[in-house]
Amino acid sequence: MAAVSARLPAFPWDKLEPYKKTAAAHPDGIVDLSVGTPVDPVPQLVQDALVAAADSPGYPTVWGTVALRDAITGWLKGRLGASAAGHRNVLPVVGSKELVAWLPTQLGLGAGDKVAYPRLAYPTYEVGARLCGAEAVVYDDPWDLDPAGVKLLWLNSPSNPTGKVIPKEDLVRIVTWAREHGILLFSDECYLELGWEAEPVSVLHDDVCGGSYEGIVAVHSLSKRSNLAGYRAAFIAGDAEVLGELLEIRKHGGMMTPAPVQAATVAALGDDAHVAEQRGRYAARREALRAALEAHGFRVEHSEASLYLWVTRDEPCWDTVAHLAGLGILVAPGDFYGAAGAEFVRVAFTATDERVEAAVKRLA
Repeated sequence: MAAVSARLPAFPWDKLEPYKKTAAAHPDGIVDLSVGTPVDPVPQLVQDALVAAADSPGYPTVWGTVALRDAITGWLKGRLGASAAGHRNVLPVVGSKELVAWLPTQLGLGAGDKVAYPRLAYPTYEVGARLCGAEAVVYDDPWDLDPAGVKLLWLNSPSNPTGKVIPKEDLVRIVTWAREHGILLFSDECYLELGWEAEPVSVLHDDVCGGSYEGIVAVHSLSKRSNLAGYRAAFIAGDAEVLGELLEIRKHGGMMTPAPVQAATVAALGDDAHVAEQRGRYAARREALRAALEAHGFRVEHSEASLYLWVTRDEPCWDTVAHLAGLGILVAPGDFYGAAGAEFVRVAFTATDERVEAAVKRLA
């Protein structure tokens, strides 16, 4: 076990603890804008579906119920423009982080293989490569990569942490490039329904992939759009051969989404009203925090989508973290997401309206 854990970087959030204590000492309490965890209620129709399925004494299936697969394929067609999606093109997973961390291992990658991901990125892409002993490679633009040895290419649009959105025409180029070089492309699209100044597009959209899912898979989560982070409700969609192989592996591994969560997912994917309502909450918080941060001397870069503002005062990120902690506001240092974030911080707008209002007052 020590040999495996030794492959991994230090868990970044532990470094934030002293600053969290400083922020918590504020007379009016901490405003935690560091981790992008939902704080608003789980939609009632989702809660009702979960409760209705609570009497589930038998084992669920890894592939999910027919109702779940119908709900996912219907959503893929209606929301993503993936007109050819069928049951063999979908697979539920136990939260998207589990999938990201263990995907390279489940794909059989190891020493001599390369896993590529954005230079500024969710740290778990690197963790997944390290767990299986593959080489982690970062990129600014995917088509600038040396394709030799690259077996898995991660995209992330909208990006965590920057909120950057990859335009449709660039997605077409990337998909074409990956197919030409026989590289499996996984696109992390967990923030796709949270576009503010740009409209995110999936790699599964007919205009991007040409109606064929060969060599491409998209990752989706209900954590953000439906406040279901605690449910671990997510799924992947795309290449039927890749998903079929993963299904067989995950059967042996017992990676099953609980039956009540499957029922809740069906309810969540079948309702757009709660998604629009939650978007409205986030939009108001985003507008308030952005204005307050800019008035305080910050510059916002990208941030056209997702649940974060990517901001800088052109100083070391830990200096910014310390400054804001002194105001009782906790944010994430940019170097958590790569060395290129050394002068940025990530500000989540997932706090309650009351806590966001408190942050705005303190920044003023």
